This record gives sequence, C-alpha cells and structure tokens, in this order.
Amino acid sequence: MNTTEISPHQRISTLREQLDRHNYQYHVLDEPEISDAEYDILFRELQQLEQNHPELVQSDSPTQRVGAAPLEGFGSIQHEIPMLSLDNAFSDEELGDFNRRVSEGLKAAGAIEYACEPKLDGIAVSLLYEDGRLIRGATRGDGYTGEDITQNIRTIPSIPLKLRGTGWPARLEVRGEIYMPKAGFEALNQRQQAKDDKLFANPRNAAAGSLRQLDSKVTAERQLEMCAYSAGIVEGGSLPEAHGAILKQLNQWGFRINPEMDVVSGVEACVDYYNKLEQKREQLPYEIDGIVFKVNNLAQQQQLGFVARAPRWAIARKFPAQEATTELLDVEFQVGRTGVLTPVARLKPVFVGGVTVSNTTLHNMDEIERLDLRIGDTVVVHRAGDVIPKVARALADKRPEDAREIVLPSSCPDCGSDIEQEEGEAAARCSGGLYCQAQRKEAIKHFASRKAMDIEGLGDKLVEQLVDQEQIKTAADLFSLTEAQLVRMERMGPKSAQNLLKALETSKKTSLNRFIFALGIREVGEVTALNLANYFGSLDELRVVTEEALIEVADVGPIVAAHIARFFKQPHNLEVIDSLIAAGIHWEKPVKQDASEQPLAGQSWVLTGTLQSMGRNDGKKLLQQLGAKVAGSVSAKTTALVAGEKAGSKLKKATELGIQVLDESAFIELLTEHGLQP
Repeated sequence: MNTTEISPHQRISTLREQLDRHNYQYHVLDEPEISDAEYDILFRELQQLEQNHPELVQSDSPTQRVGAAPLEGFGSIQHEIPMLSLDNAFSDEELGDFNRRVSEGLKAAGAIEYACEPKLDGIAVSLLYEDGRLIRGATRGDGYTGEDITQNIRTIPSIPLKLRGTGWPARLEVRGEIYMPKAGFEALNQRQQAKDDKLFANPRNAAAGSLRQLDSKVTAERQLEMCAYSAGIVEGGSLPEAHGAILKQLNQWGFRINPEMDVVSGVEACVDYYNKLEQKREQLPYEIDGIVFKVNNLAQQQQLGFVARAPRWAIARKFPAQEATTELLDVEFQVGRTGVLTPVARLKPVFVGGVTVSNTTLHNMDEIERLDLRIGDTVVVHRAGDVIPKVARALADKRPEDAREIVLPSSCPDCGSDIEQEEGEAAARCSGGLYCQAQRKEAIKHFASRKAMDIEGLGDKLVEQLVDQEQIKTAADLFSLTEAQLVRMERMGPKSAQNLLKALETSKKTSLNRFIFALGIREVGEVTALNLANYFGSLDELRVVTEEALIEVADVGPIVAAHIARFFKQPHNLEVIDSLIAAGIHWEKPVKQDASEQPLAGQSWVLTGTLQSMGRNDGKKLLQQLGAKVAGSVSAKTTALVAGEKAGSKLKKATELGIQVLDESAFIELLTEHGLQP
C-alpha cells in the first residue's frame, strides 16, 4: 500500500485495526498470522504517526497500554454485584452430593448440564466496559470491595482495550482470572536471579505481585494473561441464556477463554472431565488447582440461588494435595502464649505445592505417634492450594539405623518449669505461667484484667509494649514501674502515667479470691478461686496443699486439683508470688467456709430468658458463689428456675413439674439477702 496517498488519520485507523486483530490472533486464539518482527514494524509505524499527530491519539490504541505515571497507591472499588467464592469438593462423593443438591433444588429428574472449566491458579479480577471500551479493572478483594488496578490491567495483551465485533451491551462487566504461564514464571525468576533479587515462590504469587505494582511499566514486563470465566453487570443489551454460550460470545468480543472448557451432561461426565484434566495437568502451560463445575442454564442458576457467600449452582473440585519427599532433620518444641508445647519439624528444604518448605508443625505428641516419626526419617510432605504444608507420613522402609525417637521434654525449653500433660489429653503445657517468657504477655494481661486485679489504664497494647521493651518480665515488675519508664511508652503522657501508677497502688488492696484468679492457674476461674479462698482462708495454706485436700473443695475435681498443686510446686511461680506480696498486695483474711454450709449447697438451679440487670453467665456465677450447681435443662432434680423475659420451654416444663420459679426481681432479692450484688 502506498501510505503517502492516504491521510495520517486513515493510516492510524488501519494500523490500529491490524494490530488489534494480530493481538487477538496471538493472545486470545493462539493462532498468530504474522511474525513478531512483522508485528514490531507495524507497532513502531503507529507509534511514530501518533507522536507526529498527538491530537489523533486515543486511549484504546495498542500503543497506550503502558505509559502512565506511577501511582502513589491503589484506590478501592465497590463491586456492584459481589464476586462470591465457591464451595469446594475434595472427592467424587462430595461432587455427587453437590449434584444431588442441585437436582433436588431444581426438582429435576434427568441429568443436569454442567459447564466445566479448569480452575486457574491466579488472581480473580473484574473488568468494566462501557460502549465497548475498557474503563475500569479491579481485584476481587473480599468479594465486595477490591483494588482499582485499571492502569496495570491495560498492560495485559489478552485484555481488549475495546471490544471486537458488535452487539455487546452498553455496560458489560467481564470477570476472569489473571495468571502467569509457567514459561513466563520461569523467565521472570531467571531475571530476578540475574539481578540477585528475591525469587517468586510460585506463578500465583508472581502474578499477584505483578498486578500490585504501582508502576504499570513493571507490570507490562511480566508475562501475564487473562482468561474470562463469567459476566457480571449486563446493561443495555443481553447475553446468551447458557454459561458456555456466554463464554463463546465473550471470546468473539476479544477475550481469551480456556480452550479446555466444555459442557457435559450428568455428574458421571463431570467426573470423567475431572480425571482427564488431572492426567493432563502437568502438560498444561499454566498452573491449575482443580476444576470448576457450573450449572450451564442461567435460569436454573437463578432458581438455585446462593447460600452464605457461595452460589448453590457451582462448585470447585480440588485436585489432591501435591506431595514431595524429604528428610526430617530434627524436632524442636515451641511454647505458645498459653503455655502449650508444639513440636515443629525441621526439614531438609523441599519444593512442594509451589513453595519451599523447611519446617512445619507436628501439632502434638499424639500426631507424632500416629505418624510413627523418628528424627532421620524420610517423610512425605504435602500441600494443597494455600493450605499450610504438613508431614503426611514417614517411609518406614527408608528409616536409617541411627534414627532417633522424638521425646517430649520434661521441662519447658523457655523457662525450665515442669511440663504437664494430663492422661487422655493431646496438649502438653508449661506449668510456669507467671514466669515463662513465652506466656509473659498473656499472663500479665490476665493479671491486670477487670475480674482479676482490675488495674485501670493497663490495656493489652501497653502490656505488649512494656514486655517488648523489656521494662517488665513478670506481673510483680508492674509495681516497680516509674513515671519515667511509662512516659517513654507510645501514647503515654505524664498524666496517663500518673493515673496508671495510682491505679497500680489502688489495686494492691484486693481479695484473696481475686488474687488467686489473677494468678492464671489453669482451669481456675472466678468461682473456683472464690471456693478456694473460702475453703482455705489463707494463701499460705493453699501454697502447700495436697491434691487430696483440694478435691474436698466444691467445684474442684482431680484434674483441676492436679493443676493447682503443680502450679504451686514450681519455684518460679512461688518467686513471683513472693515478689507480689513484697510489693504490697494484701487482702483481708476471708472467713473459712465449709461448702456444705453455703446457703444453696446441694441445690440445682436453672436460668432461662433474658435478665435485664445482668447476663445469664453473671447470674450463673452468683448462684455458684452461693453453693448452687447451675444446670442447662430442667428436670425433676431442679430446685428452682430463674425466669427472665421471653422465657420459653424451660419455664413451661418447670411449671408442669411444680418447680419453684423466681422472676428477676425475686432473684435479685435472694442475692442481696446473701450479701451479693448483681
């Protein structure tokens, strides 16, 4: 063609049409008609013409995919139609259950028609077109609000800047998955390695990181693709009445759709499709982690509707976890914030399920025994999707002669206190609750809480600051804090510091039951602490008490008695208690009470309905302080029922059985009579 005989406007229009067609042939149909070199010649000619005639540049020109200035941050976009997630099936049986629910929901006797698509391991996005032009791109986000990534979306060649053909709705939302093909991922990591930059763990992470670049030029360098999988908003036009037909129509308008997509009839055909793609999975040029099955007929989809955050008409059948073998090098025990010991497997690094795994939790000793693990074993590690990797099994036939048994430590690896593990329980715990550095923050937070020492102004964040900055190690250190130390904390001025010091001083006068509760002894709540204080009347007596004596206390059984006795046997705990007493904490000596002498001893009470002056749990604790047992249901053994507003079947049953019923005012009168305030 003699380009001198036509106007720049005409030539620019022709070049844009040619380049759009070649982009479609290459990126959507995978059927290129010209070489890369020929494409580059056309592209450079268009670039030159647009530079010479800037008044003719349009936003949907192939040259305008990249070029905007870097963003300072991403804005948010509210999805007009939520982008809901899918429920998962992990077996043929669960897929069959899904089909049964669909058939029952549709009252259909025959086979259901399903659209089947590989579930790409990428990032879900929403693209909005108005009058055929791309105006907005957003991530899925939480399904209701996503990030505005329009500038980066425009750089992806398989996303049309303007729709092809005719007949598209005036306003159309296309949803799809942006992913990085395996070849692009390998090339990216090679470039990262050459620059001595951090490598990406898997194609999905690489795609996500590429989409969230503030500089769209960086996104453009990454080999991202997009497959359309559904439509959202449709205004000023219409789409076909079947999902498969919609995808084919989107393909004609310029979108890549998955070439493996198919429409089948019946759940057996779905299983066959799944098995075929599972076998083909490794040969595909992109990562998939399952198959999505959708009821094909849109009217049937609408009839089935949604449940919670997922449609009833679609499900994702996940592939089995990916597995790899490696060596178990060692097992270390970590102490959690509540004192629970967790064994952690140290593994010879292995790449599995898209990530490099070098350690993973073994949960507890029961799990180690179930797996029959030894240090030195060859083990199978598996990981499915984003699930945390885990040791699936040991290969006993590969066990070396020097394999070592995994033994629960007898003392805490952090503080040296005894380890306790009750018979029949999987969890093992450190008994040094007041002293153990791993439990320090939670122990001090509990100590300062309203129902314990009630130290006003000592919130959780301040406790964390004080511990992190090593200003306090145990609860006793709270009472030696100075104003100078406190004002260095975030959001703590002189006035706040002075108020906290006054609150600490005020808290020193307490009660024995509050102090016992504040110690954080396992399974010793407010009521048990009160029963212990009333029964023994002295902290000195409680410190040396035997398990046999503890069992005599109301609400204390053999397990709780063992926890209490073990707590007071730990030298570290006793050191902290002595420091607290030395700091000035004191209380009036309670009068010893025999449980049988409590006013409601031996009685069984039930609460029902809504109480205006207190919660039901508060009412339960007050009754327990008076010696009553509080049950959840009414029976012939029930002594009395407290009935609040909207009392239901329990009140009816109590009336039928002739059981005493107290309304809220009568209940409060009873509590007041015995010296308790609601």
